[in-house]
Amino acid sequence: MKKTLTFLLLLSAARAQNLTSNIPYADPPAHERQVLDVYAPAGARNLPVVFWIHGGGWQTGDKTSVQIKPRAFAERGFLFVATNHRFLPQVEMGELIRDVARSLGWVYKNIEKYGGDPKRIFVMGHSSGAQLAALLCIDERYLKAEGVPLRALRGCVPVDGDTYDIPAIITTAEIRQTVHGLPLPEFGHRVKFGNDPRKHIDFSAVTHVARGKEIPPFLLLHVAGHPDVTAQAKRLAAVLREADIPVTVFGASETTHSRINADLGLPDDPATRELFRFLGPLLEPVR
Repeated sequence: MKKTLTFLLLLSAARAQNLTSNIPYADPPAHERQVLDVYAPAGARNLPVVFWIHGGGWQTGDKTSVQIKPRAFAERGFLFVATNHRFLPQVEMGELIRDVARSLGWVYKNIEKYGGDPKRIFVMGHSSGAQLAALLCIDERYLKAEGVPLRALRGCVPVDGDTYDIPAIITTAEIRQTVHGLPLPEFGHRVKFGNDPRKHIDFSAVTHVARGKEIPPFLLLHVAGHPDVTAQAKRLAAVLREADIPVTVFGASETTHSRINADLGLPDDPATRELFRFLGPLLEPVR
């Protein structure tokens, strides 16, 4: 009851925020989904920016499904941006990733007009958005094409992703189906990521981790009771640590894939407390 009441109070307050909706980030836009929303506190000036990528299996979802996040971040002095992207199978995975990179490029070049600091961007996303967030923050090619240096990214928070190492999750899922005598999915990860082992490797964040690339610190949030997201978080964390990149892994107990996202921002939520503990030391403006 207490959590529900807190949710309703914060949601009501969030409606009073300054929201600029459906800003095109592509020039010219190729599709109606190439838009983003900016949530800015009144009088915002030089605030750190949260760039949020929704989940939905790269096939569904929307930037408006942010629950209480904009208000929760605004109360702590952040500007919040939520982006859309085109979907599979209408475009292939590489184009979808470039959509999100293009959106982040727009933020880097334009967010100062809305009161944000382009040198303090935190990239976050849930589920499929977690894979996209991790890849953008590690494989510098996508953002370099948009004129965004990795040093502008102050932190990355993927939430409950299972595709940081795509060959591993494909093998895990297909073995599980096979040993139980079940058919393989017609549009599973193997097909979504191009049905080509080279693409599976290239779209995996773990492939591109290396020292000296200015990869930002990571906080990997995941559901503690789920073996796939737990293994993938630990796998990415191990690769980041090998490259001396700061990383924290937090497994949230007594939650689900949907709830860890929906509860993010609630003051009594353990993953939220871990999130703001992670962000605190990274907020100093660049001099």
